[in-house]
Amino acid sequence: MGAVLALLAGILAGAIGTAGTAQAASSLPCDIYASAGTPCAAAHSTTRALYASYNGSLYQVKRASDSATTNIGVLSTGGYANAAAQDSFCSGTTCIITEIYDQSSNHNDLTIEGPGGNGGQDVGAIADALPVTVGGHKAYGIWVNAGVGYRDNSTTGIATGSSPEGAYMVTSGHHVNNRCCFDYGNAETSGNDTGNGHMDAINFGTECWFSCSGAGSGPWVEADLENGLFFGGNGANSSNKGNSSEFVTALEKNNGKTTYAIKGGNAQSGSLTTWYDGALPNLGGYTPMSLEGAIVLGTGGDNSNGSAGSFFEGVMTSGYPSDATDNAVQANVTSVGYTTPTATFPVTGTAYQLTNVNSSKVLDAINCGTTNGTLIDQWAPLGNTCQQWKFTSAGNGHYTITNVNSGTVLDDKSCARTNGTAVQLWASLGNLCQQWDVTAVGSHYTISNAYTGMVLDVKSCGTANGTAVRQWQELDNTCQQWDIAP
Repeated sequence: MGAVLALLAGILAGAIGTAGTAQAASSLPCDIYASAGTPCAAAHSTTRALYASYNGSLYQVKRASDSATTNIGVLSTGGYANAAAQDSFCSGTTCIITEIYDQSSNHNDLTIEGPGGNGGQDVGAIADALPVTVGGHKAYGIWVNAGVGYRDNSTTGIATGSSPEGAYMVTSGHHVNNRCCFDYGNAETSGNDTGNGHMDAINFGTECWFSCSGAGSGPWVEADLENGLFFGGNGANSSNKGNSSEFVTALEKNNGKTTYAIKGGNAQSGSLTTWYDGALPNLGGYTPMSLEGAIVLGTGGDNSNGSAGSFFEGVMTSGYPSDATDNAVQANVTSVGYTTPTATFPVTGTAYQLTNVNSSKVLDAINCGTTNGTLIDQWAPLGNTCQQWKFTSAGNGHYTITNVNSGTVLDDKSCARTNGTAVQLWASLGNLCQQWDVTAVGSHYTISNAYTGMVLDVKSCGTANGTAVRQWQELDNTCQQWDIAP
């Protein structure tokens, strides 16, 4: 314990002088865990090295133009991602992230997730969808929409049975939803729900399985222990108030037999808050745990893949980390200065035309309708205001999209969350079903619903006038990509 406290003191001292600078820390999260006797069993990040000695690849990207792949490494040993290499490789086309490398010696690399018990084949995250600055350097996080997920079902060194483990990830409180399940951590090796206690993953979002009374509106750091997202105890825990900061450190640890803990904090500054530290659920199957040792990112253990979320870095440990170790890791996370580049597009108040990349048709209000429930299709450009749209910031990076002709906004019909749900015009209600994320895809954009995590999609990749525009999980194709221009 004395060594950990000394290490923490050193990190805190260093953070005062180096927060947000380009220098890599001398002791990074996995060095901290190793010094405390709970080494990293897996370490994943697209933004930086998590060991001071790491000089390998962080992730792999594949470009659409020719399906070629390349690995993106660090600028220097123990340093930050070489985003310029990605930008150069993906110039003039689009790229997706196909693999996230484990920086530990266990090589628990995450690849795009296959079909599971509650979800079909997933796709990779769009590689430039989540720009970020870390340590003064440009980097990219992993932007998860519905249909995006990664997994490793054959791991080394990850806890199984009732073995203890810990985990943390850096995520964002500004890109979340209430669909299952934005997880990072231990899951079933089969891709199926095999029962209570067969998962031990961090979940982050606004989904509430148990009573949320007194816990606010989230998003919350929760424990996905299978068949329940737990705020603490047996599920309900009014002390878990959640954290909606731009960057969030989410932490969960489980001794496998009797206790677990949930913590979180602002990943840009300050300390962790312990929201729960106590007994495992007594609902059957959780004491002891029955862990299987797969790793999942962005979905539930059975590939429930409707979630939205952001991932920048995370680790899983061998053994149950001490509170002092948790604090040391948080001090290191806050020292590197995660920030989001200032958004300059789209410009509020400007009237835009949205052109589908595949069909060259534009987003259109059917028959220039102005009533609630007017459906949306694509049509050849007519130059009228029925095909013009204005974007207004709704906070947290979301926008409302208003049809210039009608004055009503683009709306997820009935707030439904299934593939094929229509989009329509409706009077402004101020809810998430009417808020949208505009995400760069090379020189194009995807437009995803803040509530569902699904994107604007042209039905069956049709090219004819009148083809319906709807919502669908992300497919990484040009039928879901749009050019936005005045």
